[in-house]
Amino acid sequence: MMRMEPIVIDGRTALGIEVKLPKTTLLAVTTDKGYIMCGALDVGLLNDRLKDRKIIAGRAVGVRTLEELLEAPLESVTFEAEALGITAGTKGRDAVAMMM
Repeated sequence: MMRMEPIVIDGRTALGIEVKLPKTTLLAVTTDKGYIMCGALDVGLLNDRLKDRKIIAGRAVGVRTLEELLEAPLESVTFEAEALGITAGTKGRDAVAMMM
């Protein structure tokens, strides 16, 4: 099952996506520029093999809901996210705001 919901931050709207899979749930909040995601995101892959795509993204671990994803500190971020001022430890909600 998949669920999508608008996420309003500072008057702007991002899209929250929840995908229920067997024994796990994938979570993401996306904007036109980038996204944050649960622990399934491979930041190393984005930074190394997909570096030319310049993906703006961050990863939070141990989250089970979209609200937890927004409240959690990011565990790792891509080089392009760092260029926007998003660093490991940035709260998910703040990172999404910087991506809008």
